[in-house]
Amino acid sequence: MERIRINESEYQFLQILWDLEPCLQPELAAACLEKLGWKRTTTYTVIKRLAEKGIVQVENRQVHALISRQQAQEEEIENMIEKKFSNSVPSFLAAFTRKVHLTEEDVDELQKMIDEIRKENPK
Repeated sequence: MERIRINESEYQFLQILWDLEPCLQPELAAACLEKLGWKRTTTYTVIKRLAEKGIVQVENRQVHALISRQQAQEEEIENMIEKKFSNSVPSFLAAFTRKVHLTEEDVDELQKMIDEIRKENPK
């Protein structure tokens, strides 16, 4: 499967779309003007670019996201791990845990995730 690449401005746009969805293009353009300061033409250009990437669909001037917020977040994490950590999840986790204070509950939840992964992928 081909990786989804969403730049920062596209992601900001998608945040608005996910909150308003389903919505008409003019409504979306008004929201982007209010929240991002974008002109109508900028919003329509982003809609067109995301439609070409297969990320949004426009039908009868109504815009729908073809990916969920969770899918976009997961792709962003995968892209970051690939780009910044040479595809090493342990390196990513080491960097993350050095900067973020983990509570006992956080550690327990991470351990549960690791245990589930082990069950799903036995050696």
